[in-house]
Amino acid sequence: MTCDRIREQLPLFLYGELTFDEEERLEGHFNECAACRQALEREKAIHAAVDSHSTEPPPALVVECRSRLRDRIAAETARPGWSWSRRLGQLLWPAAGAAWMRPAGAVALIAIGFFGARLSSVPVSLRLSESTPDPLVASRVRYLEPDRQGRIRIGLEETRRREVSGSVEESRIRHLLMAAARDPNDPGLRVESVDLLRSESATAEVRRALLQALQSDPNAGVRLKALEGIRRFAGQPEVRSALAQVLLSDDNPGVRTQVVELLVEQNSREMAGTFQELLRKEDNDYIRFRSQRALQAMKASLDTF
Repeated sequence: MTCDRIREQLPLFLYGELTFDEEERLEGHFNECAACRQALEREKAIHAAVDSHSTEPPPALVVECRSRLRDRIAAETARPGWSWSRRLGQLLWPAAGAAWMRPAGAVALIAIGFFGARLSSVPVSLRLSESTPDPLVASRVRYLEPDRQGRIRIGLEETRRREVSGSVEESRIRHLLMAAARDPNDPGLRVESVDLLRSESATAEVRRALLQALQSDPNAGVRLKALEGIRRFAGQPEVRSALAQVLLSDDNPGVRTQVVELLVEQNSREMAGTFQELLRKEDNDYIRFRSQRALQAMKASLDTF
C-alpha cells in the first residue's frame, strides 16, 4: 500500500472501521514508515482536540427549535395539496429546465426501494401516515413470514400514544411533569417541565422534585430553573442543606453564584462552616468575595478548624 492510500485510511483506522487484515497491513506499514507514523499521531491529535471541545446545545435552544419545528409542520400540512409523495416528486423530477436531473431521480428511487426492502427484514420503527385509521398508534415490525401464495404475514408490536391536558394544579398533570423532569434523554423537555413546576413549588412533592433536579441534573440550565422554583423556601432546613451541598459540589460557576447569593441573603450562622469550606476550595473570585463578606457579617472566622 502506498503512503497516500495509508493516510486516506487513517480516520477509518482510528474509528475501528477497517477489517482485521487491513489494520494489520497499516500497522506493518507504520513499523517501517516514520512519515506515516507522524501522520497517524497528527490525526490522533486532531481527533483529541475535536473531542475536547464538544459542546451541548443550550436547553433553551432545544425548546425553541422544537417549537419552531411544530409550527412549521403545522403550516406545511395545512397547505392544500401538500403531501410527502408530492414533495418527493418535486425533488426527484424538477421542472423541464432541469431535465438532466431526472436520471438521478430514477437512481434515487431505486436506492430507496432497495434500502427499504433491506430495512423491512429487521425490526424497524414506523411512523404511520395520515391515512392510518388511528394516527396515535406507532408500530414496530417484529417478524415477516412469506407464504407460498406470494402473500406476507407481518407481525407488529404496537404502542398507543395518547394526549392528556389539564392544569398544573391537577395531580395527574404534576406527576407527568415530574416524570418528564427526570427524562435522561431530553434536556429541553426537562427544562420545560421544571419551568412549569416552579409555580407549584409550595407542594412538598414538587419541591422534592425540584431539589433533586438542582442536585443531580447534568444540565446547568435545568438546575438554574429548579433553583428559581425553590428560592422562596431557602429558609427551610431541608432546602438550605441542599443548597449548601450544591454550593460545594456544583461544577458550574453560574449555578454556584446564584446559590451563594441566596444563602448570603439568609444570613444564617448555620452556614458559617459551609462558607469556610467554600473559601478553602473555591477558585471563583466573586464567590470567594461573597463568602468572605458573609462570614464577616456573622463575625465568624475565615478559616476552618
